[in-house]
Amino acid sequence: MTGRDSPELAALKARPVPGWYDAAKFGVFIHWGMFAIPAFAARLGSISDAFKSDYDRAVAMTPYTEWYANAIKVAGTPSADFHKANYGDQPYEAFKAPFLSGLGDWEPQAWAQSFRDAGARYVVLVTKHHDGFCLWPSGVRNPNRVDWFSPRDLVGELANAVRAEGLRFGVYYSGGIDWSFNPEPLSTLADFMGSVPGGAYPAYAEAQVRELVARYEPDLLWNDISWPQGQAAITRLFSDYYKAVPQGVVNDRWTAATFASRLLRFRLMRRLVDGRIKRHLKAHPDAVEGVIPPVVPHSDFRTPEYTRFPTIQSKKWEATRGMSHSFGFNRNDRESDYASPQTLLADFIDGVSKGGNLLLNVGPMADGTIPQPQLERLQAFGAWLRVNGAAIYGASPWREADVRTEAGAPVRFTCRDGRLHIIVLGAPEGVELRLDDRLPLDEVGQTGHLLSNASPVTAALEGGQTVLRFTHPLSGEFAPVISLTREAAG
Repeated sequence: MTGRDSPELAALKARPVPGWYDAAKFGVFIHWGMFAIPAFAARLGSISDAFKSDYDRAVAMTPYTEWYANAIKVAGTPSADFHKANYGDQPYEAFKAPFLSGLGDWEPQAWAQSFRDAGARYVVLVTKHHDGFCLWPSGVRNPNRVDWFSPRDLVGELANAVRAEGLRFGVYYSGGIDWSFNPEPLSTLADFMGSVPGGAYPAYAEAQVRELVARYEPDLLWNDISWPQGQAAITRLFSDYYKAVPQGVVNDRWTAATFASRLLRFRLMRRLVDGRIKRHLKAHPDAVEGVIPPVVPHSDFRTPEYTRFPTIQSKKWEATRGMSHSFGFNRNDRESDYASPQTLLADFIDGVSKGGNLLLNVGPMADGTIPQPQLERLQAFGAWLRVNGAAIYGASPWREADVRTEAGAPVRFTCRDGRLHIIVLGAPEGVELRLDDRLPLDEVGQTGHLLSNASPVTAALEGGQTVLRFTHPLSGEFAPVISLTREAAG
């Protein structure tokens, strides 16, 4: 048998998620390529805002600078106007030479050290995005563009640097979209969904992913959008990957090609689907925030984008987002366009408390420089995790996800080694903290300490609240962690 009910697929589903991945919690995503030269996208807010406010051009109006190659094909968009004003009639392909020639000062070791210092436990590099350009010297030749790859092995150099720092290394591959095979301008969501190339592309994509596996043995195989082959081919690919990398993991963006999905190659069908989507957006204007990929027959983890699951999940998951509205570097980003370090940390802690990891993106400039606002946020993660990592790495969700303090600050919980960690997503001060919930102190303990300074903490129940009292006052530091433990019987 083949497909969904095959014994091979059943074996994949029975495979447990490797423990290192669940324990790691924090990874760094890297979107870097030719698109970092123009480094431009429309400014409409988030990707969800683009689809709500300008659906008929939304794919060309997203804040994702890495989608620039498509956006400049849609006349009248900010990207098309910017390109005309700054680069005239040059095609996107003209960015290849300056990108490659500008890499002389790139130091993958410096990147790896920054990610290690930030507390990341793994790194995922975009090896080929939707523009189809490969960051490694692929031996699988693109039939549509000559030498559409970097002769310098950027993937291999970073893999070596990352692993030298003790981190795991993964590869991202845009399996569902490749504009070197399908150059048609894309404007709507149905256009995007229907643009998965056919012809020679499915075999090309499979050969390149197998080449990435053979050359780099990536710990994570992170596909994007969908996959141009059927489920049986995906199952074989996964089985072969797990044999090559026994501790490897795959994400959930492997939706197989079907007869229905191929119908979207026809314009009439796309317009019918667009009509349904627009009616839904009009009826439910607040229903779309971020991207949650559909469930597929097999994955090791799910990947909500610019959003998170609101409750504890039984399935492993990994939230992914940029620090601003874009993954790729955007020359127009100002400090106000970036999420604050506190917001990013709070989102991270919330996700961990509900069974998730965070894959936080950096978007380097074309020459490999990581912008200062992004470095500052990485440093904020590192500073917090060096103090409070015991509540994160290797931790599990508690039986409830969150409560609030009497003052209204969110509180999250994690468990590790018999300890309950109480994490306040705020900056409380004083010698007392009241939670609007009665914790089972006979189970979790009535004594503990602050991870920041090891000062003792006691817990007691008073009315409908749990009261935490501190030997040394809380000083207003963001996200303090109280670690409670039940004393062993004497």
